[in-house]
Amino acid sequence: METGGAVPATDGSGVLVVVPTYDERENLPGLVARILATVPGVRVLVVDDGSPDGTGELADELASEDGRVAVLHHRPKRGLGAAYVDAFAHVVATHHADDVGWVVQMDADGSHAPEDLPALLAAARADDVGLVLGSRYVPGGEVVDWPWYRNALSRSANVYSRRALRLPIRDVTGGFRLFRRAVLEEITATPVSSQGYCFQVDLAFRVQRAGHAVREVPIRFTERSAGASKMSGAVVREALWRITVWAVRDRLRGLQIRKNPATGR
Repeated sequence: METGGAVPATDGSGVLVVVPTYDERENLPGLVARILATVPGVRVLVVDDGSPDGTGELADELASEDGRVAVLHHRPKRGLGAAYVDAFAHVVATHHADDVGWVVQMDADGSHAPEDLPALLAAARADDVGLVLGSRYVPGGEVVDWPWYRNALSRSANVYSRRALRLPIRDVTGGFRLFRRAVLEEITATPVSSQGYCFQVDLAFRVQRAGHAVREVPIRFTERSAGASKMSGAVVREALWRITVWAVRDRLRGLQIRKNPATGR
């Protein structure tokens, strides 16, 4: 399996940006324009999750006007995790490793600034990096216009995830990411069923456990100016439950390996 080469910070050749959407008609055109203007040569794959507001149809219009944009439709709605997993599978099936060596994921609501993409691409130059994370919680990172309770929830979720899963990552729930294509293929080879916060933690955990380096780059995260947040109590409960299960399994596996290093049994 090919790994994909280093990526110049201002060159988007070999880079595909996946943008999942659900009712993001107001935000999508401006975001796509900013992505294409910021990193020449980059391509964009919009994955619309059955938006009732016409986001999918608008994405089709953008694709018809610009060959650098493509669209994948989910009908009916299947959730963030499924949107990303299907997008990753689509990229692997339709693009050779020489054509797309790096895959970016970012939100459609404008909270992730395309202008931060060059910094992520620059960090990807190191040969050992499997994942570059746009981080709100490393020095230089910041969160703008979030209400205190959202900030508290995010920071608490990160602390719990890091400690439960023993991850040396400051922003493990962050959704602005750049994956080396071969690493992405490796970590999604087994089924991924998690969603939301949980999906982000799941993939970072898989990268770390597979032995690939993770780098965090500071970003400026800004609360959406249009549309509604997709965060819900159900998303939080799923994350808490799944992360706890993963942590218990990881510790049990560690005990088994210490008991019998040769087989892990």
